Amino acid sequence: MTDVRFIQIHTLHGYPAALLNRDDSGLAKRIPYGGAVRTRISSQCLKRHWRVADDAHAIHAVPGAEKAVRSRNIVDREVVAVLRKDGTPDDVTDAIGEVFNEGVYGDKGGEESGRQPLLLGEPEIRHLLERARVIVAEHGDDAAAVRKAAEALFPKERANWQAFRDQTRLPGGIEGALFGRMVTSDPGANIDAAIHVSHALTVHREESEMDYFSVVDDLRTADEDAGAAHIGDTELTAGLFYGYVVVDVPELVSNVAGDRELAAKIVANLLHLIATVSPGAKLGSTAPYAYADTMLVEIGGRQPRSLAAAFRDPVVPSVDVAASALADQLARYDGAYGPHEARRAMATVPQEFSDAESSALPDIAGWVESAIAGGGA
Repeated sequence: MTDVRFIQIHTLHGYPAALLNRDDSGLAKRIPYGGAVRTRISSQCLKRHWRVADDAHAIHAVPGAEKAVRSRNIVDREVVAVLRKDGTPDDVTDAIGEVFNEGVYGDKGGEESGRQPLLLGEPEIRHLLERARVIVAEHGDDAAAVRKAAEALFPKERANWQAFRDQTRLPGGIEGALFGRMVTSDPGANIDAAIHVSHALTVHREESEMDYFSVVDDLRTADEDAGAAHIGDTELTAGLFYGYVVVDVPELVSNVAGDRELAAKIVANLLHLIATVSPGAKLGSTAPYAYADTMLVEIGGRQPRSLAAAFRDPVVPSVDVAASALADQLARYDGAYGPHEARRAMATVPQEFSDAESSALPDIAGWVESAIAGGGA
């Protein structure tokens, strides 16, 4: 039986005429690799769309999964606003808001501009609201006493974030369990990421052009200026992207309080999301929807390794060629280091991978789920 420590997921996705992920100038993100510039999709972009996907395989559809919120305004909107609806006086809610914001976001958290967006799980948000309500119940409309009680709470609370995290099944929500969390104001609140996501890049040189477009004014009459009401341009790219994701199974199981069944269901859903959810930029004008043409999944116990080296020398933008290059790189690693992983593969083109059984995506997801739940493949 193969040890289930790491799950490696390799994919090929093809997109025509799209702008999947933009940089600060509005152009497609890029990366030079192997002496050739490639189009790139950042890991942040990919994870965001997997997080918020709303379908049968959404991570929040897993029974027992707690949601999380990433915001600079969690205290204001999830604690202070609720207290105000409860009828708490404004001076009391103002005092709690100021102290709680500094306690959660750090010393500069009293002002929104001084806060970093922070990921908090629903259990933590409920905890903050409960503590705030206890303070209000004990001190009523005495704003000075409320402020003093809140200030006394947070120095101790910062020291106890680690204990609170350990006592809560999903303190950072399912997002924190998967993708981790860093809190600069309190390292005890940090959660190590269990899902490691590479930036996807094209297996070939970048393919792009500037798309010129115009807007017609529907109310302009025939005897008026026949020109466009607006003209502009935007970059469009096309590409076949290699993606790579690693699941650290022991870390994920730890992040969900040792619940292997929950971890197994989460990863099974994640496999579907990786294969079928696309970055959502310019939906209305490019319809950038694509399923993976190839997915290779490996379960093993040794150090993961990407297969991106298959495309260090750019290949032609063909699924057949790219899948073959992926299989060749896998065989080279097996020849050098020996095969140690259990493997399953799905492909829309005829392609065999070393020691990999060919399966449909639902079967691969079920295989991974059973391996995580049972501790071996």
